[in-house]
Amino acid sequence: MLIRGKLSGAFLGYATSLAVLVTSQGLPPIVGAILLPVGFVMLALLGLELVTGNFAVLPIGALAGTVRLTRMLRNWGWVYLGNLLGSLLYAALFYLVITNWRTGNGGAVADLLKQGAQKKTLGYAALGGSGWALALVKGILCNWMVTIGAVLALVSRSTVGKIAAMWLPILTFFALGFEHSVVNMFVVPSGMLLGAPVSVGQALFWNLLPVTLGNLVAGAFFTGMALYATYWRGALKTGMLLKNKTVNPIKTDEVRQSIAILLQMALLFGRGISGCQNRCRAFSIQPLHSGGNRYSSAPKPPRSSDANGKNREQREALCGAQQGLN
Repeated sequence: MLIRGKLSGAFLGYATSLAVLVTSQGLPPIVGAILLPVGFVMLALLGLELVTGNFAVLPIGALAGTVRLTRMLRNWGWVYLGNLLGSLLYAALFYLVITNWRTGNGGAVADLLKQGAQKKTLGYAALGGSGWALALVKGILCNWMVTIGAVLALVSRSTVGKIAAMWLPILTFFALGFEHSVVNMFVVPSGMLLGAPVSVGQALFWNLLPVTLGNLVAGAFFTGMALYATYWRGALKTGMLLKNKTVNPIKTDEVRQSIAILLQMALLFGRGISGCQNRCRAFSIQPLHSGGNRYSSAPKPPRSSDANGKNREQREALCGAQQGLN
């Protein structure tokens, strides 16, 4: 979890710095918003860990009784730490690059990062309690879109569809200027390294704390629990069918199927299970060497055979796959 969290933080740092770079060249801010989802798409397709997405996934498992509260909090803690470490690592390396190993001032990119760091901390501090509440609300509105994008990606069965589904909500939150805690883990430290007059305490209290809480509220209540409350009966039924490899995705409601997959994801993340084979079995994803559709939501059921030996082998294989989820 920690390593996957670090990679997610670094990839979002890449995407954010790309958005800042194009904005510093005089292009409209909407261009940066169009480019930012690159990072989210990369980490989603690679199956990495992003705490803002887990804010929506794990409460579903807790409501379904498959994830204990302690495991949920453990996952959030490790992934949040990994996201922070990855963002700080990329921020430090990016600082060395744009300053030519501390021999320059970073130019227009550095100016934008310093302005962003001050706006996201001192700007809220100047408003007092209203500024803290403003950062909280911006965090809620941001992660509402981010988690909806993650669920929409589950609805699609093609790679292109997953990318398009994630792109639109994430573009929306960034274009509207809302606050994402992991993105800010890169922006604020980068501005501080480049000379923004922001202390660590100000960065934590006026930005990361309210924005993280807002992201948590949106993920857990506005997306995870809301969708679970709406689709939980069908999702539980579909989840059992997926687990037993007998569901026909063409005849299953896509949203209920997505929530069922989220239930299985919550079970895996809550238990801290790692390894490609476990996740491939849990999500019914074909390995690359199998020759099948890698992102198939449910493979075809085992072929029937009159030979008792083959039937026995198939039953043993199915039991082994089910044990991977238990």
